[in-house]
This record gives sequence, C-alpha cells and structure tokens, in this order.
Amino acid sequence: MTDAKYYRHRFPMSIIQHAVWLYHRFPLSYRDVQELLHQRGIQVSHETLREWCIKFGPLFTDELRHREPRRDSRWHLDEVCTTVDGVRHWLWRAVDEYGFVLDILLQRHRDTEAAKTFLTRLLGEYDVPQVIHTDQLRSYGAAIREIPSLVNVDHQHVISTARCNNIIEQSHRPTRRQERSQQGFRRRKRAQEFLSLHARIENLHHHSRTSVSAQTRRNNQRQAFQTWATVAAGVA
Repeated sequence: MTDAKYYRHRFPMSIIQHAVWLYHRFPLSYRDVQELLHQRGIQVSHETLREWCIKFGPLFTDELRHREPRRDSRWHLDEVCTTVDGVRHWLWRAVDEYGFVLDILLQRHRDTEAAKTFLTRLLGEYDVPQVIHTDQLRSYGAAIREIPSLVNVDHQHVISTARCNNIIEQSHRPTRRQERSQQGFRRRKRAQEFLSLHARIENLHHHSRTSVSAQTRRNNQRQAFQTWATVAAGVA
C-alpha cells in the first residue's frame, strides 16, 4: 500500500472503503459501524472511522460524480431547513425527473442570492435544462431572470403542500434519517461533505428498492456494488 493517500494507514483499502460505504449508505453512527466491523474481527476505533470519512469521503464523491450518466433535462429544485451547530441553514437540492440527485448545497440563507448561487453551481456541472420545477419561493424566479442562460427556460411552479413536488420531497427523506442518526450536524463543511457523498451513494443504489422483480433488484444491487468497487479502486 504505497499510495500517499493510504500512507500510515494500518488497514487495507478494502476495509476503509467498506466502512465509509456503511456509514453513508445506512443511518448508522460511527459506533454502529465500529460494532459491525468488530463482529467481523476488525477492531477499529470510532475516531479512526471519523478520520477515514473526512479524508476519503470527498475522494469517493468525486469518483462517483464522474461516473454518473448524463441526467435528464428536467430539474426539480427545493430547499429544506436544517441546523448546523444550532444555527439554521438551508439545504438546497436538485433532482431530475427520475429522482436522481443532481446536486445539493448547504447555505445560510434562503433568498435570491442563495438561489442564484445554487443554480450557477448546477450549470457548472450540467447542460441548461428544458424545464425547471420549483416551489413558490419567489427567489427562484428572481434568480432565473438574472442568469442569462436560464431566461428562456420553462419555469414551472408547483405546490408542495399538494404533494405535486413529491419527487424531490421523497429525496429529502434519507437525509432526514441520517441527520437524526447523527443527532444533528455540527460543522458546515463536514455536513456538506457528508451530504454530498450520501447523495451520490443514494444515486448509486437508486434502483435497489423499486417495485421490480427480485431478480432485477438483485442485478441492480450487484451493479451498484461493482461500481462502488471500481470507485474505491480509482481512489486507491
């Protein structure tokens, strides 16, 4: 294990990547992951697990993002309130029409400038969409009008209370489960890194729990596992 990223780590990459995957795939704490590894005869402290996630999480996020296919040209945008170290923040999220997460961004504000920042970030990764679905927050419309490439995009308002924006509302649920398991987020940078990798892993396993045949579901899961193994190898 001569790679500089793994220098001075006494555990092989196979254990490190599996621990990081467990923590982000399921609503587990570091101590939960520690116990699961201990059951397999792997004794590692929860502090070491935290350091692994901090160090390797962003690397896995980048590898997964680069391997994702081109997404659909319909964006669904929404924002949800969360707290970081007791301070209210807004988690901005964009998904395509199939529920795949395009991007997320944790920001202090819920205004036009914040919406513009998020939309500009999305345009840095994806082509200009044909349609943008948002709730009735006026900041979206103001931000779209200020970005030249989005002026002619079909901007459609939906009513969240009527569950018309159910695709993105469903996407918030795994984040809420993880937030509860961690008893809240404590640092903004760490929260952004955690949520970014969590969203990519959710995309990776997006088809694992759909209402399809057992054989199809197993094939989807097998493909997800193979992709993760490739990502881990790319980081190594």
